[in-house]
Amino acid sequence: MKTTVVVYRSKSGFTEKYARWIAEETGADLMKTSETKLEDLLQYGTVVYGGGLYAGGINGVKLITGHLGELAGKKLIVFGVGASPCRPNTAEEVRNANFTGEAREKIHFFLLRGGFDLSKCNLKDKMLMNLLKVKLEKAPETDKDAKGMLACYDHPADFTDKKAIEPILDCMKSAQ
Repeated sequence: MKTTVVVYRSKSGFTEKYARWIAEETGADLMKTSETKLEDLLQYGTVVYGGGLYAGGINGVKLITGHLGELAGKKLIVFGVGASPCRPNTAEEVRNANFTGEAREKIHFFLLRGGFDLSKCNLKDKMLMNLLKVKLEKAPETDKDAKGMLACYDHPADFTDKKAIEPILDCMKSAQ
């Protein structure tokens, strides 16, 4: 059995950057979800999955959550990547929105900050992000997160930080 695989789904490159850093630091195999089947994951003792956040959902995470039974006995780590600052309450909201009670027990979850670059979005995502922009423009002046996100529409931002993967690396090293 192989040791570790890092699987990711990334639309704008921020999740891919974290996945590559994790794979480089650990010597893990690296795969895109589009090239990965359940049979591939069964060869590994540890499966790390990363996906971008879209309306609070972790893109592609059903590759893991939809196969918890088959992946039993494996160490499962999931990280979500979003543009907003990572706060404990935000991480808990994302975790609860994406995982059932059983999945919460079996999956180690981490929330990482990515970035935002509208030019990297496809047409559908651009339309959705422009709807969000209208909502953000109505936010009170005191809402620093909304104002910060609005600034990213004109000036793309990359908040990725290699140090952010350290808790994931520690989790990978610890016993199941």
